[in-house]
Amino acid sequence: MILVKWILFALAVLFIAWMLPGISISGFLSALVLVVIIALINAFIRPLVIFLTMPVNFLTLGLFSLVVNALLFMLAGFLAPGVEVSNFWWALLASLILSLLGMGIDAVTNKNDRI
Repeated sequence: MILVKWILFALAVLFIAWMLPGISISGFLSALVLVVIIALINAFIRPLVIFLTMPVNFLTLGLFSLVVNALLFMLAGFLAPGVEVSNFWWALLASLILSLLGMGIDAVTNKNDRI
């Protein structure tokens, strides 16, 4: 099931790259590598960054999380071969769209897991 999720997320990332001119991905394999890197970043780096930025996040009522997501998306794009993120604003928009698409993917793929 996790492989299906990763493939769906890779297709979502390819869709985002097709929609946004500031994001370019060379192919499906690069999108799949980007999804794996995003998953690793979300598992290991994101909790630490969210913890360290908690005071700012509190003051901005959680809106600073959008900035963190965009910066982590830029980091993933930097680490993934064949992926180019041109600037922060495209990363912010891409991370917002990916979050929305991710909610849909999770809703579709988790239907069998519910009791």
